[in-house]
Amino acid sequence: MSILIKGVELEGKTTDILIEGKYIEAVSEHLPDRANKIIDGKKKAIIPGLVNMHTHAAMTLFRGFGDDMPLMPWLEEKIWPNEAKLTDEDVYWGAKLACLEMIKSGTTAFFDMYHKLPATAEAVEEMGIRGMLSSACFDNFSPEQAKKAKVITGELFRKMGEYSERISFALGPHAIYTVSGELLQWIDYYAKENGLPVHIHLAETEKEVQDAVRQFGLSPVRYLNRLGILSPRLMIAHGIYVDEEELQMLADNGVKVIHNPASNMKLASGIQFQFAEMRGKGIAVGIGTDGCSSSNNLDMIEAMKLASLLGKGWRKDPVVLTADEMLFAATRQGADMMNLKAGRIEEGYLADLCLINLNQPAFTPNFNFVSNLVYAANGSCVDTVICNGNILMENRRIPGEDEIIQRAGEIAYNLIKR
Repeated sequence: MSILIKGVELEGKTTDILIEGKYIEAVSEHLPDRANKIIDGKKKAIIPGLVNMHTHAAMTLFRGFGDDMPLMPWLEEKIWPNEAKLTDEDVYWGAKLACLEMIKSGTTAFFDMYHKLPATAEAVEEMGIRGMLSSACFDNFSPEQAKKAKVITGELFRKMGEYSERISFALGPHAIYTVSGELLQWIDYYAKENGLPVHIHLAETEKEVQDAVRQFGLSPVRYLNRLGILSPRLMIAHGIYVDEEELQMLADNGVKVIHNPASNMKLASGIQFQFAEMRGKGIAVGIGTDGCSSSNNLDMIEAMKLASLLGKGWRKDPVVLTADEMLFAATRQGADMMNLKAGRIEEGYLADLCLINLNQPAFTPNFNFVSNLVYAANGSCVDTVICNGNILMENRRIPGEDEIIQRAGEIAYNLIKR
């Protein structure tokens, strides 16, 4: 399958882009009109597909359920009791709705942590998006539960070989307050032996830090450092409460961090995420939306704006966290963190691309496209999405989207009734 995008705006210039199979074959002016599919790029700009580095995809089913609550009461009273009722079918339709929403707003790859991983994998497979999937792992400091978690991890890793190359596996210990140190160390060993990433919530709230000091005698990052599991394999979601010494620990060990501005603000977890300070130390920082129950949408364009404005606001510095830095974090940096040859519009890179509709108020006038994208637009500006060389959305239509919306809504209401 070949696709030719004609006359599209790329970094302020008009160009053509040829896709052959799953890769970008050529980026040049006036390419010959020889392709299976030709897309008119007039009044459109092109960007790499967005990479959502922290999601709980099937939590679309809990959108608007249990809002305006603190984190732990929200988890313990609203989320965990209802998650215990989830079936494979629930997770499949919730994840399918998430994939639909992400494609509609320009995301082509996401890093997920949730239960019933095979159901999410089936949804990702059918929707054509990329997913790095981790199964939420808990043992609640029980040796018996830890044994079960190890068995399940091995089973899931083996099963992932049944899916396409767009789907990869990661390990997902939930947090230091739900996973024992022994299991965290086993997960790190398993990840090292099998070349897998590890995805964990860490240093998200002041209470988590206080509890860690009380329980382990150390703050969260220092606790992981004592366990010996800080490494380039580790990706931390949130990481709000880290001091200068801990930042250096993360940098020295190549740990990656994921900023989730929407959920951090909505749950009032904290606002002083040290994005610029981490980048200054060479720490890779990606952007995520978190799940729909805590951020309410999966719109990465909105997440870029929130990350920038939040960082400017608490520092009282309008110069930091520019629009260009946010787009880099949400595309190239995210792709690198997921070990994808993507995030760039260059020959030889994966054809994970988004066409942006410039014929709308958010891009009028268009003095600076990236600024308009980050500060003025939202996911509704995305017109066409290509992932792995396949067109997933064109003219804002995705095959089967009406059925997905209807079925996921029914599933969500039935789940809460149960």
